[in-house]
Amino acid sequence: MPCKSTTEPATESPSLASSRRQRWRSSDEPTLRAHQLRRLNRLLADAIQNQPFYQKRFHDLTLPLTSLDDLATLPLLEKRELITEGLAAICGLPANRYVRLHQTSGTTGEPLRLVDTADDWQWWLECWQYVLDAADVGPGDVAFMAFSYGPFIGFWTAHDACVARGLTVIPGGGMDSLMRLKVLIRCDANLLCCTPTYALHLASIAARNGLDLRSSAVSRIIVAGEPGGSIAAVRAQIEAAWNARVIDHTGATELGAWGVGSRCGTGVHVIESEFIAERLVFDRDYPGGRRAEYGELAELVLTGLGRCGAPAIRYRTGDLVSAVASPDPTNRFLFLDGGVVGRADDMVVVRGINIFPSSIEAIVRRFAGNNEYRVYTTTRDAMAQLRVEIECEHKADLPKRLATAFREQLGLRIDVDGVAPASLPRFEAKARRWVREQ
Repeated sequence: MPCKSTTEPATESPSLASSRRQRWRSSDEPTLRAHQLRRLNRLLADAIQNQPFYQKRFHDLTLPLTSLDDLATLPLLEKRELITEGLAAICGLPANRYVRLHQTSGTTGEPLRLVDTADDWQWWLECWQYVLDAADVGPGDVAFMAFSYGPFIGFWTAHDACVARGLTVIPGGGMDSLMRLKVLIRCDANLLCCTPTYALHLASIAARNGLDLRSSAVSRIIVAGEPGGSIAAVRAQIEAAWNARVIDHTGATELGAWGVGSRCGTGVHVIESEFIAERLVFDRDYPGGRRAEYGELAELVLTGLGRCGAPAIRYRTGDLVSAVASPDPTNRFLFLDGGVVGRADDMVVVRGINIFPSSIEAIVRRFAGNNEYRVYTTTRDAMAQLRVEIECEHKADLPKRLATAFREQLGLRIDVDGVAPASLPRFEAKARRWVREQ
């Protein structure tokens, strides 16, 4: 039973593909769950037949599964297993089947390398078409990719998905920020792809060099790689600087492009036609995880249904999310309010209060706009402490105002120090603003 990247014919026209994606977005739950179960059984059969890692892992599994509830009986896949086992852990096909190699960003440790077959890469591009649908782009549009084009997966799939959709794509590798801005403006790019942090950084560079981004052709910005696109204060800051609409996107090297921002901008929809999502709470009473209720903060566990050369089945993403009813009646995919609100390994408990990077980010952007900042964490007398540095330019009272906002909105006293403009590091890919002090 071969595993295919998509159930649709390769000759499917763009209009039919768009209609199919809309059908899945608006489909009733029984139809969608039946589709997921068929794809899941196909994936499992293929993995057991062709992948030594899963042959051992699922040696006593009886197929086909009769319900999606049976998925919960399978073991969870954790990143540490992939790191311990190495590249071959979930990439067990003959080497000549793989045509792409990319890696994680390495923000939480050593980069993890993964490979894709040609079919898997096409599946990545199909997932990205949902994101491009949300951005309302097509032939005649011009996309600028503001990333390095190194081995980090970054926007590589976005590049190829835009090409497949008929856009003109401008690669922004090998340029500094000012050069990128000049090329973007000169070539009338109307779509920008970058991280939220880098969109704000480009706006700062433009302001310092007298470039008017609000009058540029850019009307849509797809952001990914870190929280921000679904944080109201960050999104508003980017949209005001660029006079453009922000579309959030979420994905992972280990999984694929799994989420797309809602049209209202307040969260992310899981692309459930291509992924099965579980929301699990791991605690002392439920170390193996229990299903979260709607509105409850939980870790997102995903199973990709079309990446058969490197299948990730019940993968613990480490992303913390809260699901609520979809605000869009035309999109019934699982809706995650605020997108990814934090990571389980990034959460800091300060005097009993859970603090996520996104919480600090939202407050900083509301008061400090594009100003760069850094957060230092340390432990004193067995208690976690936070300290924030913020660049100040013509805003001498900014540290005091931020400290007051942290106290009022988070219920914590956080020391805030002002530092000189341009003294903190800038980031093109995922920002690394949180530093652990000894």
